[in-house]
Amino acid sequence: MSNDLNLRLMDTHAGGDVSRIVTGGIIDLPGATVREQMEYLQRDADGLRKLLLFEPYGIPEMSVDLLVPPTDPNAAAGYIIMEVMGYPIYSGSNTICTATAVLEQGIVPKHEGRQTFQLEAPADLVQVEALVENGVVEAITCEGLPSYIDSYRHTIHVPSLGDITYSVAYSGGFYALVDATELGFDLTLDEEDELSDCAHRIVEAIQAERGFSHYTLGDVGPLPFLHFMGPVEQVADNFYRSRSTTYVHPGVICRSTTGTGTSARLALMNYEGRIQPGDRLETISLRETGFIGNFTGTHQEGPHQVVENTITGKSYVLAHSDIVVNCDDPMVECSGLQHIVSS
Repeated sequence: MSNDLNLRLMDTHAGGDVSRIVTGGIIDLPGATVREQMEYLQRDADGLRKLLLFEPYGIPEMSVDLLVPPTDPNAAAGYIIMEVMGYPIYSGSNTICTATAVLEQGIVPKHEGRQTFQLEAPADLVQVEALVENGVVEAITCEGLPSYIDSYRHTIHVPSLGDITYSVAYSGGFYALVDATELGFDLTLDEEDELSDCAHRIVEAIQAERGFSHYTLGDVGPLPFLHFMGPVEQVADNFYRSRSTTYVHPGVICRSTTGTGTSARLALMNYEGRIQPGDRLETISLRETGFIGNFTGTHQEGPHQVVENTITGKSYVLAHSDIVVNCDDPMVECSGLQHIVSS
């Protein structure tokens, strides 16, 4: 008797970060909201994340996005984000990829020019604008989560690195923001391994010293992200550019600059009085790919001035595949997976 399971995938990337969109093979999950469905996966069915991000099917540098039916009638689709660090409630690059996938799958019919629709993330509804030219999805602009500065220019002693100055932003997860130049980095591809090692040491030290709490979400777990910031240059009126690199704990340097990393930068630049609503920041990765963050406004949430923003990027479809999961394979663990795979 066969002990195989089958899943349908669309592999995509935005800025070099691969998002594996699960388009079929998973049952409808319990939960009244996409957030509750995410929590069910996290608690009772983490096997899907592990299967697709680790050998023999994937690598930790990838992400996984599970398409689910929306629970909000205003949304075209729901999606649950899975990464090496767990289950972020939002991600810019994953949203760009998921929005492209729902257009390519026909869940949202493509129309020439600009069109808008909403997706339901674990964080909430996300407004999406797609630019379609000659049938090709040329750009996706999605809302970034409201972002703010939690801590500004704190210092921590990191063994082998010394005293490190960092700020912390929330933009869908808590980010440590560090000046790449102060740490001796130019943010070029040949520095990737050294950047990962440096970030790992800093994040471990911060996690050991302190935790962080969101003003409405409360405790969202240990700080998972670090963003290396290169110098900011003004390249046109209301338009800035900066080399940037995002690290995800433990051990992953993102191929893109990440949407949430870009939102975190906007929050810091606003906090320092360096940008105004209407200004844009393009972040450039180690691989010379970029996202554009648009600073659209602010509002007050308790003690925090919260930055409203959008992120623009392009996703490319890499592959459509039906994968076979053989539960007799000694390299495959099906215990956290079999009960959510449709027959």
